[in-house]
Amino acid sequence: MTELSPKAAETLERWLQDASVDEETKAELRALENDPKELEERFYRDLEFGTGGLRGVIGAGSNRINRYTVGRATQGFAQFILESHSGEGRPSIVIAHDSRRFSPEFALEAALVLAGNGIKAYLYPSLRSTPQLSFSVRHLKATGGIVITASHNPPEYNGYKVYNAEGGQLVPHEAEKVISYIFQVDSFDAVKRITREEAEAAGLLEWLGEREDEAYADTVAAVSVGAEEIRNTLGGDFKIVYTPLHGTGNLPVRRVLEKVGFTQVTVVPEQEQPDSEFSTVKSPNPEEREAFTLAMKLGEEIGADLLIGTDPDADRMGAVVRDNEGKFVVLSGNQSGAIMIYYYLSRLQEQGKLPKNGAVVKTIVTSEMGAAVAEHFGATVFNTLTGFKYIGEKMTQFEASGEYTYLFGYEESYGYLAGGYARDKDAIVASMLIAEAGAYYKAQGKTLYDVLQELYAKFGYFLESLESRTLKGKDGVAQIQGIMTDWRSNPPTEIAGASVREVLDYSLGLDGLPQENVLKYLLSDGSWFCLRPSGTEPKIKVYFAVRGSSVEDARSKVAALSGEVMARVDRLS
Repeated sequence: MTELSPKAAETLERWLQDASVDEETKAELRALENDPKELEERFYRDLEFGTGGLRGVIGAGSNRINRYTVGRATQGFAQFILESHSGEGRPSIVIAHDSRRFSPEFALEAALVLAGNGIKAYLYPSLRSTPQLSFSVRHLKATGGIVITASHNPPEYNGYKVYNAEGGQLVPHEAEKVISYIFQVDSFDAVKRITREEAEAAGLLEWLGEREDEAYADTVAAVSVGAEEIRNTLGGDFKIVYTPLHGTGNLPVRRVLEKVGFTQVTVVPEQEQPDSEFSTVKSPNPEEREAFTLAMKLGEEIGADLLIGTDPDADRMGAVVRDNEGKFVVLSGNQSGAIMIYYYLSRLQEQGKLPKNGAVVKTIVTSEMGAAVAEHFGATVFNTLTGFKYIGEKMTQFEASGEYTYLFGYEESYGYLAGGYARDKDAIVASMLIAEAGAYYKAQGKTLYDVLQELYAKFGYFLESLESRTLKGKDGVAQIQGIMTDWRSNPPTEIAGASVREVLDYSLGLDGLPQENVLKYLLSDGSWFCLRPSGTEPKIKVYFAVRGSSVEDARSKVAALSGEVMARVDRLS
């Protein structure tokens, strides 16, 4: 034990002596007595509550996610809710969870802590998607929400995301208040918790179900701009293969596709059921081609027009289309976003429903191609920091002022939302819109790949790429900080044959945006790259974007740019 840092040793001892910590947890910790490195990792800090909440490896320890760290976070969130609640009646929180290890247990733990603080918990008894949680907060007029998920992280992770009364993830000024309340919870004895039976008897725990599911599905289906044609003619001739990647999307995606008229939807059988180990994939991430291996095999067998995949909590959607040779091609998030914006806005325009004050919102690391498409239709484009919470915040501002009508929001990491019913990205509505677009253009003799080529020809050959480096643990945090410090203090003047025109340091709070540790370099040829430490994973992400005179020119440019930048990043990591 002497090899541990003072903080780790002190926190470990507090856990071992705390009567509130069960013997099973203490036994897990005692079994690590001869592994000081592991104990240091588990106790050198408290699991960080960022702007999105908690995310970490499951296990005992202050730097792990477990029922104690979930309970402590919930106690802090409860105090925030009680202090800030100004409406009539009792405050209430909606809780949902995904298919990960201990997700149901953590969801119930959060509910019982809320109930112990006199806050009503609306709890889904089985897995539901993150966007449905966002919708339900608004639909039930709740004070906030919690979802237990680690999105597309590896199986050993879980997470805890917190939502405000608008149905959006907490933005920094809200999260900072919650964090201050969490810090005040200095022992597990301070966590107020009652039993399930007590909570139900007091009316502080209410279970949600089919009625809320149907309300959500109806609301999503109402966003459709092509349901009538799909029901009448197009839906029966368009073949879709769908994979929920063992997560929460299976039932809601199928339900919504059926509502708008798609009858040829085949689910990948090996990936249909919830599986906390995500045993058929290396990573349950629709951003990666490997996640679609089984879907592509099935798609070839049945002659599918489109493959769709959603991540475990169904807030991200990936699409696979056929190219000119009939081979399957995975669309990037930027490409899918541009296609959906083009389809959605053009159909609204055809139907005379496109508002003159329409707005499209994207993040600072998202391609400019979608912006060019949106502006073509007269929409105003807004940029936010990375994270859909900022897009949700813009939506709420538009709703309050009436100055703009929100049309579509998206980020390059496969997150999209059309319609104002939620404040988080929604793979269910994105699945519906990409399928609608596919069926609509198929009736014109075109694939979505053809449409993408038309957009390139019309708006420019935009191409993006993303590189990331995973640097785990205490040393990894220091390495990531070192990389950002080096690029900030020694910015390049030229890279990949182009001069650096401007450096945007978002830690200074640029353009009225919150301060964030992000660096973006604008180059003289219109290209840019951006360095951003992930807020939810032990990674540093580097984004690249170019605009070429052709596909080949764009590929050459992005390869040269990423090659030079990553060589420097790797020297520092």
